[in-house]
Amino acid sequence: MTSADGRAGIDAALVERLIGAQFPQWAGLPVTPVKVDGWDNRTYRLGDDMSVRLPTAEGYVPAVAKENAWLPRLAPQLPLPVPTVLGAGVPGEGYPYPWSVRGWLPGEAADRAPIADMVRFARELAAFIRALQRCDADGGPAAGRHSWYRGASPAFYDHETRRCLNQVDGRVDTKAAGRAWDAALQAEWRGEPVWFHGDVAAGNLLVEGGRLAAVIDFGTSGVGDPACDLVIAWTMFDGASRAAFRDAVGQDDGTWARARGWALWKSLLTLAGNPGPELAAVNHRIIDAVLAEA
Repeated sequence: MTSADGRAGIDAALVERLIGAQFPQWAGLPVTPVKVDGWDNRTYRLGDDMSVRLPTAEGYVPAVAKENAWLPRLAPQLPLPVPTVLGAGVPGEGYPYPWSVRGWLPGEAADRAPIADMVRFARELAAFIRALQRCDADGGPAAGRHSWYRGASPAFYDHETRRCLNQVDGRVDTKAAGRAWDAALQAEWRGEPVWFHGDVAAGNLLVEGGRLAAVIDFGTSGVGDPACDLVIAWTMFDGASRAAFRDAVGQDDGTWARARGWALWKSLLTLAGNPGPELAAVNHRIIDAVLAEA
């Protein structure tokens, strides 16, 4: 199969065929692309109240079964809506991966929606993260390949991070960044494993009426070290909102040291790829904020 975007040949016509073949009760409902889509998965709106989510590559396939199994167990323990699984699709119509039908969650992603009070938003997000950490972790998927090693030690990305430090030398204070990275590796996780989301980013937070309304995309979730969920302190919050988030979410100094490591890894990796000026400026700001605290 081929497509304009080259991602697993996914388009609205494919989704219509899959629905017609596997979920005939929903055949004939309009299938429309969402306005802003992700890279790991393609998402289409199905009628008014549902969505269809399809992995774009084999590496994202483990998330399908994981979310199908665990989202229904996590949802009752969380203070905000998360995706509801309505159907588990299988390969077909030339599409090679499992896929799912979800309930439609209203709202607009936080990187595009107006937020009425960023300090309140930060506290609401912190409350969600704390609630997620309190969920029963027994039998949950231990951090590893399925979570792209979020929830594991940032040491998994040590070689990559040090390569990136060499590549961006002269553009970033690599001595300070190296010290912060070393501190992240030294602050080993010694607590009981807890649930983490793995990709707490503005694009996965839905806003309605100016407030945090839902959290989506648990594809990198699992059970382990929650430090990866704190990176949003520097990628979205600043000043008073960052202070409010840090105060409300808690966590010990070692967890914050590892969180700084996760933030550095991603921003250094992005800069090493020589992004455009706008994306480069964003990641320079993130690194500056992280190093100011380190």
